Amino acid sequence: MNHIEELIERLCPEGVPHHPLGEVGTFTRGAPFQKRDFTEEGFPAIHYGQIHTFYGPWTATAKSSIPRDLAERIRKAHPGNLIIATTSEDDQAVAKATAWLGDTEVAVSNHIYIYDHSMNPKYVSYFFQSKAFQDQKQRYITGTKVRDISTQSLAKVMIPVPPLEVQHEIVKILDTFTDLEAELEAELEAELEARRAQYEHYRDRLLSFNETPPPQIRWVTLSEIGTWYGGGTPDKSIVSYWENGTIPWISPKDMRSTLIEDTQDHITTKALRGSSAKLVPANSIAIVFRSSILEHTLPMSRTSVPAALNQDMKAVQPKSDIDPRYLHYALLSSQEKLLRGARKRGGSVTSLDSKKFFKFKIPLPSLEKQNLLAVTIDSFDALVNNLSSGLPAELNARRQQYEYYRDKLLTFKELKS
Repeated sequence: MNHIEELIERLCPEGVPHHPLGEVGTFTRGAPFQKRDFTEEGFPAIHYGQIHTFYGPWTATAKSSIPRDLAERIRKAHPGNLIIATTSEDDQAVAKATAWLGDTEVAVSNHIYIYDHSMNPKYVSYFFQSKAFQDQKQRYITGTKVRDISTQSLAKVMIPVPPLEVQHEIVKILDTFTDLEAELEAELEAELEARRAQYEHYRDRLLSFNETPPPQIRWVTLSEIGTWYGGGTPDKSIVSYWENGTIPWISPKDMRSTLIEDTQDHITTKALRGSSAKLVPANSIAIVFRSSILEHTLPMSRTSVPAALNQDMKAVQPKSDIDPRYLHYALLSSQEKLLRGARKRGGSVTSLDSKKFFKFKIPLPSLEKQNLLAVTIDSFDALVNNLSSGLPAELNARRQQYEYYRDKLLTFKELKS
């Protein structure tokens, strides 16, 4: 019997009480400030976007500061509070949380809930990562373009509340797992990054045609490469648009691989008829046109099946004299220049300037040459990016192993009243 089992046997042998989050804590919404309000020095502050991109399960320091006179008007989290991002484009990231362990208060922006409670802060944060929490929150997420969850809904989520001594012991173990996982992931990520850099250098060299004269090569604008499709999001309040849907519906969360064979969400044929969503043929290239991720990269994936897109994306079906695989690699090779030339900042989410995007030119050799290049790059791409083999698979296995043990530690027999 391990130490946690001994503690449970001694402190809660009949089971652990499960309570709604609203019964064991209170939720408060943050107040508005923008990233442009950040200063070199001032009052520590956390913007909701940073929870998605920068912070882990807990933090004792704030990455940013805001002027102290502005901070006086902003709601603040106290040490031990949980800081929760309320919105995201991705359901998985809705209600992503960070425990604030700093010595002082920290100002938090709107789209953040402050959860004040008397449990171990790290225990609550780990619970927010767990499958039990993710499964419960899913039924409460609302919105189409931006996904959101309310305080009233979060308050209904059930959390097991073992004695503090048990919570502390679980946190010790998960902290150790987290540190080990971070070390292993850092090693694997470094090796994977080196391989990706090598691959991208090799791919870009193969696709460099700057000194190739016509007619062996011609340069075409992106507006000329094929038929372009816009995206649309069927109304999520209409059940018949989504329930038992069989048509893949691509959103930015599906753009994590170079080839999309299926999606997390599916729509019905009725949704296609009743909304702005359109069916895009297989072997098209899907591209994200509006997302905060455009600050760092330009997601694009080839589709292996007919699919629809969400409203923040576009897709192109290449002309008959363009190999879809070659086009995808040519676009990937050009993504840094594309972002630099077409990225448009303004508002809360970064987007692409369509005029500038469609004027961008890519090299187009003969179809035979395109086929040969695509086959050559395919073989190297598989070694680096295929999640079923090599380093990416090992990295994924490590994460799954960690998640399994975390969820097991956070699962308790419920105390019957």
